[in-house]
Amino acid sequence: MSETAVQQQANNTITGVVPYLSVDGAVAAAELYKRAFGAEELARQPLDVQGRTMHIHLRIHGGSVMLSDFYPEYGHEKQVAAGFILHLQVADPDLWWRRAEEAGLAVVNPLQTMFWGDRYGQLRDAFGVMWSIGGT
Repeated sequence: MSETAVQQQANNTITGVVPYLSVDGAVAAAELYKRAFGAEELARQPLDVQGRTMHIHLRIHGGSVMLSDFYPEYGHEKQVAAGFILHLQVADPDLWWRRAEEAGLAVVNPLQTMFWGDRYGQLRDAFGVMWSIGGT
């Protein structure tokens, strides 16, 4: 195991599957996720002359989320977020839901008690990313 992998494992900064989101405005997305989900910023690469960053590492409720801006000049064209939902399983879904709504996320499916017993709902952020919040 490399020294970097050992350090990451010891710091518990990266484990399991980690979503890496490309958005149009990674810095603004990071700030939104701080307000909406209490994200903690662990790392950020400097901005380029166009105000873009190639990497931001956040921790949200114990898990890592990575962000970057699009770089079309390097073959990384802008795309609409589709086909996935980031789920937060939390002890107090109503609290998390209120904070997300107050931060400006749009309700897609309202938070409600579902047939399986959890409170569950879905929201979309200003970058097109779908989020779900669930818990008992």
